[in-house]
Amino acid sequence: MRDKHIQDTRIHCCLFFINPTGHSLRSIDIIVMKKLSEVVNVVPIIAKADSLTLEEREAFKNNIRAEMQYNNIRLYPFDTDENDPEELALNETIRNIIPFAVVGSERNVLIDGKPVRGRKNKWGVINVEDETHCEFVHLRNFLTRTHLQDLIETTAQIHYEAFRSKQLLALKDASARPVGSA
Repeated sequence: MRDKHIQDTRIHCCLFFINPTGHSLRSIDIIVMKKLSEVVNVVPIIAKADSLTLEEREAFKNNIRAEMQYNNIRLYPFDTDENDPEELALNETIRNIIPFAVVGSERNVLIDGKPVRGRKNKWGVINVEDETHCEFVHLRNFLTRTHLQDLIETTAQIHYEAFRSKQLLALKDASARPVGSA
């Protein structure tokens, strides 16, 4: 019997940041995302999305989605038979946004006299909380409000069970080998 008070130290989500090249994924990105998606829920994010125009950003997102599909990279969220139509629609909405294009900022700037999290440059102000500038709000809602419990359950039901099965098969194979053969 396992101790129920052992803290869960599993990783429930990996935020995979992609350079905003505007072209396509690098081969190392594909390899790493493929490997990571076998053991953890992967959520791709375009970092420094303000370095792309809105048109470039949308084209880049479409290229990334196509490459991930072509390379069979399985990304979270997953649909299951247990999902109701509302959950399926929400998952489809998220998949249409992924990869999230975000702009980071540690500072507050004034917009119309109100302090907001954002970044000022010579062209204007990028408001991190404005959905037309950045998809951070979608990412935050996805991770903390709509899918948090599902991330935890997916880790337990899919990733941990796959890991456990591999470990048990390895143990079975090791015990089936005759002693002294290496």
